[in-house]
Amino acid sequence: MRITFVAKDPASNPTGSPTLYRTDRGSWVVQGWVVDDQAVLAQMGIPEGESCVEIPDRLVPFFGQGDSDVHK
Repeated sequence: MRITFVAKDPASNPTGSPTLYRTDRGSWVVQGWVVDDQAVLAQMGIPEGESCVEIPDRLVPFFGQGDSDVHK
């Protein structure tokens, strides 16, 4: 998989998170805050081998910006 940087949260602290990447497989990779609230995770029913991260609304406008490089 190859990833292409799309955007960092404009209000992120110096650690650079959350960050949004586009893959060459028609998907997204998101660097964000770990969701570790057990009640929330229980509601989601996340299967083995999967996880989730939280990103702010500020990153939503950047979705789609990396679409021009997607190989379909």
